[in-house]
Amino acid sequence: MSVLKPFKGIRPPKEIAAELSCLPYDVMNSEEAAKMAEGKDHSLLHITRSEIDCNPDADVHSEEVYAKSVENFRNFKAKGWLVQDPEAYFYIYAQTMDGRTQYGIVGCAACEDYFNDVIKKHELTRPDKEEDRMQHIRINNANMEPVFFSYKAVPEIDAIVEAIVSSNEADYDFTSEDDFRHQFWVIRDKGTNEQIENLFAEKVPVTYVADGHHRTAAAARVGHERKSNNPNHTGNEEYNYFMTVCFPDNQLAIIDYNRVVKDLNGLSETDFLIALGRTFEVTEIGEEIYKPTCLHEFSMYLSGKWYKLVARKGTYNDQDPIEVLDVTVLSRHVLDRILGIEDLRTSKRIDFVGGIRGLGELKKRVDSGEMQVAFALYPVSMKQLIDIADTGNIMPPKTTWFEPKLRSGLVIHELE
Repeated sequence: MSVLKPFKGIRPPKEIAAELSCLPYDVMNSEEAAKMAEGKDHSLLHITRSEIDCNPDADVHSEEVYAKSVENFRNFKAKGWLVQDPEAYFYIYAQTMDGRTQYGIVGCAACEDYFNDVIKKHELTRPDKEEDRMQHIRINNANMEPVFFSYKAVPEIDAIVEAIVSSNEADYDFTSEDDFRHQFWVIRDKGTNEQIENLFAEKVPVTYVADGHHRTAAAARVGHERKSNNPNHTGNEEYNYFMTVCFPDNQLAIIDYNRVVKDLNGLSETDFLIALGRTFEVTEIGEEIYKPTCLHEFSMYLSGKWYKLVARKGTYNDQDPIEVLDVTVLSRHVLDRILGIEDLRTSKRIDFVGGIRGLGELKKRVDSGEMQVAFALYPVSMKQLIDIADTGNIMPPKTTWFEPKLRSGLVIHELE
């Protein structure tokens, strides 16, 4: 069963919470981080992307950058911009987008659960990206940013959350620059904290990494390092745990993750459409943007026109959690077989566009001449994600896009 425990969070005072909070480190580059933090002395980006306070030529993985992160974290605490809570608490973090709200419980998962498969994964990780975040955790002795977990909804947990948010004013309540609302409650009642911990232990057999596989792997591996290097290890040390936000699966929605391709692999547009017709029913829609409405339906933008593509039977296997995915269908029957793109991770001929940008972004990139063709997919469901994780499978690259992203800085977990 799952371990989720309360912890003594380090948090900003209410009046600077909105400015201190920021997007996760991995959704931006250094230039974007510098622009986001411009004029914001309190922004956590000074810690999570500390290269913005270093020599512009500094390598983001250099000792200079890591040292600046430590210095800034120390200064934030010294100035009272980050203050530790007196007791171990759970927290509730609510995000609202387009009228839909999802309520997550912020707590600490067990590093051991990552290795014994109580924490289920659905993506591969890259060692270099893991090592970067491991070093960030090591030098700061803290999980600066939470990871995004999900679990199969438990009515008793839902009831606790509902009771708290309906009868208590949020400790933080603000709307971020991307127009998403963020609310945050501290659960100070000891009995309620114990009840939540017990419910996870009794009713949540596994949790699922929704977003943040590299941060999850890094946090768990640092905990394992500390355990291996401590001859007096007891299992109760704070480094045995890392910070996560756990959302019930029935509150989450995955949005589409689309593809744009630079060329048609030497084919004329006519020959390309003929090749598509062998696997898909192809219908020309025209200039009006067309969005897929169901599984195994795609939209394509080519030379100023939108098309509807419906996969023919035999191109997918409804009984296989990977083969049924539309990303698999598109990769196998279009990107690989027709366009010659075999490895999505390394090919320079393809790029990926999160659905939060809208299908207008696909049109823009094709109309500009940067890309020649774009494909929009129907979003993966939470059930598909859970089925893949439960069967030990790995999703193809760039399959899921969760929005809103968790804001970093609302609470931090120190390892000692």
